[in-house]
Amino acid sequence: MIRIRRASRSDAAAIARVHVETWQSAYAGLLPDSMLAGMSDVRQAAWWTRLLADPGEARGVFVADDQDMGVVGFGSCGLVRDKPEGLDGREIRVGEVYTLYVEPDFQNMGLGRRLLDALFRQLRADGCDTAVLWMLAANPSRFFYEGLGGEAVGHRVDTMAGTDVEEMAFAWRNLAVPLVRRKLATED
Repeated sequence: MIRIRRASRSDAAAIARVHVETWQSAYAGLLPDSMLAGMSDVRQAAWWTRLLADPGEARGVFVADDQDMGVVGFGSCGLVRDKPEGLDGREIRVGEVYTLYVEPDFQNMGLGRRLLDALFRQLRADGCDTAVLWMLAANPSRFFYEGLGGEAVGHRVDTMAGTDVEEMAFAWRNLAVPLVRRKLATED
């Protein structure tokens, strides 16, 4: 059984492990090898420990917790840091999904959708009516977000480890609507 719950400071090392493993798996060939190889569970754990020590920040972090394996996924959210140009101003208060990662062995089990739903509920509780998520444009997980109603609303170029990478933003303009997997035109 896997439950979605709010993260605690004691989850920092497990979140760090998932963070490093999923980045090294998902971004191989998309980000510089030296950057991925240089990622450290210890450095990430220190970062997550500091973040989870702040009650205001910690309220926006959730984990997928398997009763046997421990933390197998996580997500975090808060107020938007970089509002995409494709939002037209109707949005009153915009939130952002900062991270959403599920270990490869636990993907395609609905955990990503459940974590995203928890993040959206938190953003709504914080007064947000719209959510955005920035991701690497070449990342195939964009189909996951499209399938859950995400609308492409922006592009930018970011520099990671000296390499320019294209990113795109997805938006959900009504967080009051439950997440339901849409049938994509490419599905039968």
